[in-house]
Amino acid sequence: MKTSRKVYAYITRGVENQRELLVFQHKGEPEAGLQVPGGTIEEGEMLIDALYREVHEETGLPRVVLEFVGKVHKYNYYPEHQDKVYERNIFHFEYTGEPVDSWEHTIVSDGQDNGRTFLFHWEPVNNCPKLAADQDAALELME
Repeated sequence: MKTSRKVYAYITRGVENQRELLVFQHKGEPEAGLQVPGGTIEEGEMLIDALYREVHEETGLPRVVLEFVGKVHKYNYYPEHQDKVYERNIFHFEYTGEPVDSWEHTIVSDGQDNGRTFLFHWEPVNNCPKLAADQDAALELME
């Protein structure tokens, strides 16, 4: 069985009982569902480098507005009808930038998301809607 290594970022803002999670939707592709920033670790790429690269590519947020909190969880995800396992490495960042409630960001990369536009907004962590492909599986593990 083939393994695809992935990183995901739970980017939050606000105090603990009012904490919000940064999520996005693909513009014009509602079937893709609500997601958090993340993606595939490239061959030979270090985990932390993939994390920062994916977050910047997908959100447009500079590294200086993200305070690294730590690793939340690592687990394997087995999509139905695929002979592949996805190793998921989930990290937590606290957003420290200027308050902004929503924005659009168009991907510029060599990957399959190049040219796609993502629509970002914040959802309450305690009442977060279901995320695509079980990306919310480790939310309760955040400190």
